[in-house]
Amino acid sequence: MTLKKVLVGLFALLLVVGLTSCKADPKPVSGKVMFWHTYSEGEEKLFLEEVLPLFTAKYPDIEIESVRMPYDGLKQQIITAYTGNVAPDVMRMDIGWVAEFAKQGILEEVSAFDEFDGLKDNFFAGSLSTNFYDGKYYGLPLNTNTKVAVYSKAVLAELGLTAAPQTWDEMIALARQLKDKDERWGLVPQGFGPWGFLPYFWTLGGNITDDKYTVATGYLNSADSVAAVQQLYDYYKEGLIGPAMFGEQPSAWDGMAGGNYLWIDDGPWYFSIIGQSAIDSTVVSTIPAGKGGSVSVVGGEDLVMFNKTANKDASWIFMQFMMEDQVQKIMAKTGMIPVTKTASSSLTDVPAYVATYIKQLETAQPRTPSANWGSIEQVLSLAIESVFRGEKTPTEALNAAATEIDALLK
Repeated sequence: MTLKKVLVGLFALLLVVGLTSCKADPKPVSGKVMFWHTYSEGEEKLFLEEVLPLFTAKYPDIEIESVRMPYDGLKQQIITAYTGNVAPDVMRMDIGWVAEFAKQGILEEVSAFDEFDGLKDNFFAGSLSTNFYDGKYYGLPLNTNTKVAVYSKAVLAELGLTAAPQTWDEMIALARQLKDKDERWGLVPQGFGPWGFLPYFWTLGGNITDDKYTVATGYLNSADSVAAVQQLYDYYKEGLIGPAMFGEQPSAWDGMAGGNYLWIDDGPWYFSIIGQSAIDSTVVSTIPAGKGGSVSVVGGEDLVMFNKTANKDASWIFMQFMMEDQVQKIMAKTGMIPVTKTASSSLTDVPAYVATYIKQLETAQPRTPSANWGSIEQVLSLAIESVFRGEKTPTEALNAAATEIDALLK
């Protein structure tokens, strides 16, 4: 190699090193993020006093303007604010609204961000799927809940047990021991709506749509789905299902207090509202497993970004921060169940029953993520109710409902 080539190469190397060393560090993201939420008074207090200071310490150049919104009329307020270019940057939104607003084209697709793939595997699948629309994700799950089996400790003791049954057949065998006793029932789905009926329907093997939520025919009216509804209807005719399913007395909660029901399915609010007496008088377990497994329904709120935001980078940083384990654990003090597996698996200083809800979330499913979920819910509820009122057979009801829901999924 000639001296000239050596000098040229050395000069090029020094030039690269010099340019690299002179390159400025990335400018910190800054700006103001308006955050709309529907936290309760206690939840908001915890967010403002514990979560927000952590964010400010970590990102001093980003200001979060937190605005508590009333739930009543909120959906229309969102549309009005967006149309008037005064929508927030980020919002804590009911999980049932995300697909609807995504279809309207007002939400930012978060699955397009580079960091999304690193986040998604740490979420419970059912919670993440509530943000899914048309092959993309338009939000991140923020807090979640589900329903589990809550057994009367006194009724179990009467049947000679201290532990909850783990399978559907075991539970039904216990329910049959109660059916000939006055004002006693084994189980009580709380209404015909999806939130009340779906844990039973799914656990017994039923389905609403395919895995991508695109079609109901062949799923809602499949042999397994028809059999699931028929099985539940047969339990009702046999006298195993209590009157609270029809909104009659005793209600689910009154019936638990009065020893009328072996078990109900309910959320963590059952314990937070009733208090220690509910904890002391019940045995909590996952939904007894049937043909479809042990399946419950997902509730909660998601975190979304509106696509008109001028602070996209700052908004995305805030959204990611709210997924951090420390933040999820802080908000869990209010009874909110974390949406990440890592936070949920390391919770401390929470009531023992919370662990059962976390376990149930591993198999819990979302109500169909669709922009037309409100209409789908009505079709499904009326179909199930028509069976229990003796107006249609399960096959007739589910065939008709599947056709209607197919049109709503398009």
